[in-house]
Amino acid sequence: MLKALKNLVSDARGVTLIEYGLIAALIAVALATILGTVGNNLKTVFTTISTKV
Repeated sequence: MLKALKNLVSDARGVTLIEYGLIAALIAVALATILGTVGNNLKTVFTTISTKV
């Protein structure tokens, strides 16, 4: 039982998976923020164009 517990603690695969998950979540949040800003800017541009036409 002690050997199994030591193997579990020394196993780095789970830690790496968690790190990749956190990186993916951070990228997703950054993309959502950037795309939201770009979407609002495009809406403003198209509204301006439609009022001038």
